[in-house]
Amino acid sequence: MEPDHLTPLRDQIARQWQAHGREPPVAGLLLSSVTAPAGPIHAVYRPSLCVVAQGAKTSMLGEQAYRYDAGKCLIASMEVPIRAEITRATPERPYLAFSLALDPATISDLLLERDGRDGASAGPALAVHAFGPELVDPLCRLMALCDRPRDIAVLAPLIRREITWLLLNGPMGPALRQIGLAGSHMARIGRAIACIRERFAGQLNVRHLADLAGMSPATFHRHFKAVTAMTPVQYQKQLRLQEARRLLLSDGADVARIGYAIGYESPSQFSREYRRLFGAPPGKDGLEIRKGLAPRIEA
Repeated sequence: MEPDHLTPLRDQIARQWQAHGREPPVAGLLLSSVTAPAGPIHAVYRPSLCVVAQGAKTSMLGEQAYRYDAGKCLIASMEVPIRAEITRATPERPYLAFSLALDPATISDLLLERDGRDGASAGPALAVHAFGPELVDPLCRLMALCDRPRDIAVLAPLIRREITWLLLNGPMGPALRQIGLAGSHMARIGRAIACIRERFAGQLNVRHLADLAGMSPATFHRHFKAVTAMTPVQYQKQLRLQEARRLLLSDGADVARIGYAIGYESPSQFSREYRRLFGAPPGKDGLEIRKGLAPRIEA
């Protein structure tokens, strides 16, 4: 049974989903309403707060499972490719959830308001926590702005700042501080991840990435895997294949051409690795996605 303090949040998610669908007018806010278990869903999580108000979900980072249901939330402190499943949802009690993007600049700014800038070591990019009742009111107020579009530009930044402050000073604070501390191991790994994302189709140069992070290659490799549960090469491969699936969904381009576009020199290797990740060869999977027979990519 879902905690009573989530009732206003469930009502807001359901109402705004009916009015606006997945992308309401508040920037950085995404809604979910699903009436049956679904997955696997492949996605790239960006720094965000993900809250389940009803139902349950499991997100996989590498081989590590993060399970969260009503009354729990997931903090993503780094851009990481994941696969996820919605594990509890029915037409009578749909899975209701939302994600809210976290702004590293706001986090850094609010850290200066604290008495001290706590250190933060590099931990996993995902963490599950209990969702405190003190967050329900500001989150409901943020969603309610969807009904008053003239107020969004002025009030949304203020409410998001309030939410970030509450997160920083609660049990999720350590995960957020990893995002906001410019010199932390997490932030330095983040610079390398941004480089991989920008140039994922090119050849991976681990020494260059280590230099960006200000670490030796061995230290960089250790911290990178601690954060993402993957090696840099595995991370790049996940990004390439998810981009391939997006291209298949958007225009159904020739499979070999997509493989070359994302950095594969061998069409057979591309097809083999694509099938290993998504469970079907790219041509068949792309056709099923466009027909609505396969899970679509989650933002």
